[in-house]
Amino acid sequence: MKQETIVMIVGAGPAGIATSACLNLLSIPNIVLEREDCYASLWQKKAYDRLKLHLAKNFCQLPHMPFPLSAPTFVPKNMFVQYLKNYVYHFNVDPLYQRSVESAWYDKSAQKWVVTAQNNVSGLVEEYVSEFLVVATGENSEGFIPNVYGLDTFKGLVIHSSEYENGKTFGDKDVLVVGAGNSGMEIAYDLCNWGAQTSVVVRSPMVLVLSKLLYGDLRRFGIQRPLKGPFLLKKETGRSPVIDVGTISKIKTGDIKVMTSIKDIQGDIIKFTNGQERQFDAIVFATGFKSTVRKWLKEDGGLFNEKGMPKHKSPNHWKGENGLYCVGFASVGLFGISNDAKNIANDIFRIVDGK
Repeated sequence: MKQETIVMIVGAGPAGIATSACLNLLSIPNIVLEREDCYASLWQKKAYDRLKLHLAKNFCQLPHMPFPLSAPTFVPKNMFVQYLKNYVYHFNVDPLYQRSVESAWYDKSAQKWVVTAQNNVSGLVEEYVSEFLVVATGENSEGFIPNVYGLDTFKGLVIHSSEYENGKTFGDKDVLVVGAGNSGMEIAYDLCNWGAQTSVVVRSPMVLVLSKLLYGDLRRFGIQRPLKGPFLLKKETGRSPVIDVGTISKIKTGDIKVMTSIKDIQGDIIKFTNGQERQFDAIVFATGFKSTVRKWLKEDGGLFNEKGMPKHKSPNHWKGENGLYCVGFASVGLFGISNDAKNIANDIFRIVDGK
């Protein structure tokens, strides 16, 4: 099977569907390939129940469709999924699902991109040819679990935060959450509410808006305030400020324990860098995600580094050579996705219209 189009988009998360929508508005033919059986699978299948958008809704809307005025400032997961459903329908975005992209390379003689993908239903390998290629798999393509010495000896449950739904099955268990970003702190709070004996590893200073004024000095609880403010930190590192959902009060009361970094693991005993040793039944790694671009993109068009992230910082990160683009790699969340999608669609329109 071989199909030709103007633009190929790999990934049907918010980045991919936003780009397709912008192209559709400009009447530019495009095909979206998605490895899962639905769009925005990270949101629909791999997000914990109590998740909310961590920025206000006006910073999280996709191009050409604001959230309803009735939507809360911080939109919950289910409402955001419904928003995406409305978005896909309104802009006639129609991805091809269960297509695992195996390779993408630039044919210099034909001056076109060639993408091969396995159809996970039929088992056949399909070929797509296009003038432009948009990488929309984003920075959250695959859950990242760091190398921890002895992790393979741990006798309990080990999961990534993308596998966590709620704490219902963890009641009365000793659970360690690794990572103190928004996901880690929310999961720790949820586990505690379900009755789990909860601890959280805080490896670096937390970012809490107005933390000193609102929470006072948290150092005696094991939490260090950062040297940089939340907005500078977001710009430099891509990490969002931590929005407290009630976790701090449970840390203060001792219902949630704060641990230092893990030194090593021996069976169900975890040793920490401050000399403490504790027994746990489960570990939840809220340690972020990583890009998988390098696994299938054979020619990076001068766009990606060895980690599968853009070589250039925002706002000069989204365009490479030979019609290669990326969306969702600016480390500024949905707001960055919206800007990228509009920039890419307008740039492709300018090139196509000038031929």
